[in-house]
Amino acid sequence: MSTEAKNISYRPSEGLSYDPTDAKYWDPAALDLEVKRAFEICHGCRMCFKYCDSFPTLFKLLDETHDGDVHQLKASEKAQVMEACFQCKLCEVQCPYTPRDQHEFQLDFPKLVHRYQAVKRKAVDPDLRDRVLADPDGTAQFARLSLGLANAMNKVSAHRWFMEKVLGIHRDKLLPDFANQTFSAWAEKSGHLQAPAGQEAVLFPTCYVENNDPQIGRDTLAVLEQNQVPTACTKGQVCCGMPAWERGDLEGVRQRAKQNLDVLLPYVEQGSKVLAVNPTCSMMLRKEYPELLEGEDRQRAKKLAEAVRDPAEHLWSIRNEPRFSTAFRSTPGNVAYHAPCHLRAQAIGFKGRDLLRKIPGVVPKSVTECCGHDGTYGMKVETFEASARIGQKAFDGLKGTEAEVWVTECPLAGIQFEQHAGQRALHPMTVLARAYRKDGFAQKLEPKKEEEP
Repeated sequence: MSTEAKNISYRPSEGLSYDPTDAKYWDPAALDLEVKRAFEICHGCRMCFKYCDSFPTLFKLLDETHDGDVHQLKASEKAQVMEACFQCKLCEVQCPYTPRDQHEFQLDFPKLVHRYQAVKRKAVDPDLRDRVLADPDGTAQFARLSLGLANAMNKVSAHRWFMEKVLGIHRDKLLPDFANQTFSAWAEKSGHLQAPAGQEAVLFPTCYVENNDPQIGRDTLAVLEQNQVPTACTKGQVCCGMPAWERGDLEGVRQRAKQNLDVLLPYVEQGSKVLAVNPTCSMMLRKEYPELLEGEDRQRAKKLAEAVRDPAEHLWSIRNEPRFSTAFRSTPGNVAYHAPCHLRAQAIGFKGRDLLRKIPGVVPKSVTECCGHDGTYGMKVETFEASARIGQKAFDGLKGTEAEVWVTECPLAGIQFEQHAGQRALHPMTVLARAYRKDGFAQKLEPKKEEEP
């Protein structure tokens, strides 16, 4: 092959497309042009060596097998690189060549991987594991029908061996329990389902809070009420669609997005902010929906995206108003704060951490390394050990703070820390809710008047 033929321009190829409504997006040949270009850029840059295994795999293949020639990579080797991405988005956060930075190279590696997975999904039917992991709401509904048996069986070695063989879910993976009562059922019973009129916010609890840990949702509502933020709950919301999109299931994402738009837009049109409890879900609503949907739904998604906030982000925006409450009655003392990758990807700052500083005696120590759980990556047989290895810096960082209380907005990171570092992290809304109570933490605070803004 001539030197001229080997050269790959860093500038966008004819195959560039991150828009699934573009026919070129689905063209395997056009995709391959962009994969080669991305690999050439990353091979020359190497800034992202420390995140997932995609880049070390690519660099090793080029350095040790193909003498730096991207053209020599086999299809199976390209697949190795793409399949190692678990969509933490940190490479896009750090990359200087992105559309976000208006750089001429227009490189967005995570979106390229999503495109790769979507094109692959067109050609290869999903297996049973992919169908199960892509539908957390369906899995939770099945678990509730078992009347608690699913939770019990998930702790039985023989059952976990069976799950590993049939579903490919690692037998040692710590799995969250399923709640007997969903968050929305509790919200309806407790009178929190409200019509759009007069609501400052509407809660998007996320499928994890809905199905696994409704207490996070209840704590969020308690904190919002303490700060006089009228907040509605709704029925009919579903998973944001990220588990499906990890597997290239665009239609699955669009179906879920349409249902969420139907439920949430009446509130948005009345001026409500949409408060998403999990950073992955707020990222989907805020950044992914407007790019993945089509036609009228894309326009509706843009309207929704403008209203999406993290709960702490919204509370931080009212911190100088008289209603903002500093009436804390107990304190956790020093805390360790883990910054979720998908919060970093939204570039909105760490408002949960900042709010914690409002509690007397709290000086958060921050850890920004990826936890390694990354959606379903940490659950699968073939990536369970890699997940723990990738998260080790975060585990060591949290333990090194010597803080008694760990905090993160990502509930899956909380599970990861419990399994591999010995301690479950709390959501910032849970810490704030407890700090407003006298019995929330062992260290009490003297009652005081609300601080002046």
